[in-house]
Amino acid sequence: MRFINIGFGNLVAAGRLVAVVAPESAPIKRIVQDMREQGKLIDASYGRRTRSVLIMDNGSVILSALTTETLNARINGKTGEEPEEEREDEE
Repeated sequence: MRFINIGFGNLVAAGRLVAVVAPESAPIKRIVQDMREQGKLIDASYGRRTRSVLIMDNGSVILSALTTETLNARINGKTGEEPEEEREDEE
């Protein structure tokens, strides 16, 4: 089983991931609020600004402080430097 680092040492099973989306749109904000009310929200942003929302196959939703672009690179196995602002957030 392959795991993806979503920031701050948190890992998500790659095979269980359905979507990685930006948190700005109204429908995504509604999904996040609904999952929070249902107890299916996992906040892995550690109080930082939420930059991506991960939707899992079991219906739970995970918030991450990493951008969708950074998570996409990690999911696709690309290596390289992360933007400076994201490296600071993980410390």
